[in-house]
Amino acid sequence: MGLFEFLNSRIKGLDWTDMALTKLAVFAFALMIAKLWTPILGLEWHWYLIAWLVFAIKPIYSTFKK
Repeated sequence: MGLFEFLNSRIKGLDWTDMALTKLAVFAFALMIAKLWTPILGLEWHWYLIAWLVFAIKPIYSTFKK
């Protein structure tokens, strides 16, 4: 069993509160990175939109294809 198969089997045991807390932890980590590395906050808003679209395409597609 590879690393990704192991992690996928462990993720299936999480409930909605675990997933919500994981998302909040990632959000807090991103805010910390933005606080420590201030040039990233100087980007125009459309760069953040492009990044969001690139990162969200696969999960959104996987959610609605089933």
